[in-house]
Amino acid sequence: MPEKSPTPWLPGYKEKPGAKTKLFCFPYAGGTAGGFRSWPNLLPVSVQVSAVQPPGRGERLSEPPFKHLPDLIEVLGPTLLPFLDRPFAFFGHSMGGLIGFELARWLRRTKNPLPMHFFVSGRRAPQFNDEEPDSHDLPEAEFIERLRELNGTPQEVLDHPELMKIMIPLLRADFSVCETYQYEVQSPLDCPITVFGGVGDVEVPRERLEPWREHTTSSFSLHMLPGDHFFVHSAQNDITRIISQKL
Repeated sequence: MPEKSPTPWLPGYKEKPGAKTKLFCFPYAGGTAGGFRSWPNLLPVSVQVSAVQPPGRGERLSEPPFKHLPDLIEVLGPTLLPFLDRPFAFFGHSMGGLIGFELARWLRRTKNPLPMHFFVSGRRAPQFNDEEPDSHDLPEAEFIERLRELNGTPQEVLDHPELMKIMIPLLRADFSVCETYQYEVQSPLDCPITVFGGVGDVEVPRERLEPWREHTTSSFSLHMLPGDHFFVHSAQNDITRIISQKL
């Protein structure tokens, strides 16, 4: 029998005795912790990969998903604190980047240690409002059309009414997390920030990624990789190689 995780937020969590650093990974809208399954094999043995599973997905499918980021952070922050017992870093793609950013600010606000590095991927700098009209409350047919445009939901899922019945409430909730987000001006973080973008990502172009540099007093780097908004999968070898170098 596999060991039971100490919290549903970290499925399959197991302390890695030789690890010097923990890397907490936050999924994109509609994504799951399973999206990072291959990462432990792509990163050095000194890094323990811990993928975060918010409610409403994976083995937490029966739990209602969060619709607003502050509510999610207020639960996730205290839950993760006991696991921040050695140097740690955050990685988040798209919605996950927003979660990582606001969680780092929550840690600072509650006078806890900050991540040694923040990696954000496929997410525009938080000071920019979304130029697209909100889509989380669109009628179902229009909402599904929007999912097609974004190219992140596999065609076989879009064409499967039973699967879509399960996915749509989660996707609406995750889109709401992003679309209702209110950025608050605060001082920059003290940890280095590394940003990844997709060369073909029309949703998040380079000029929306560059201003992340305003959110750190430490070092900043930006890496544009081949792929569209979901380059986090197609370019994962490049992403994990760069993370390895930085850590």
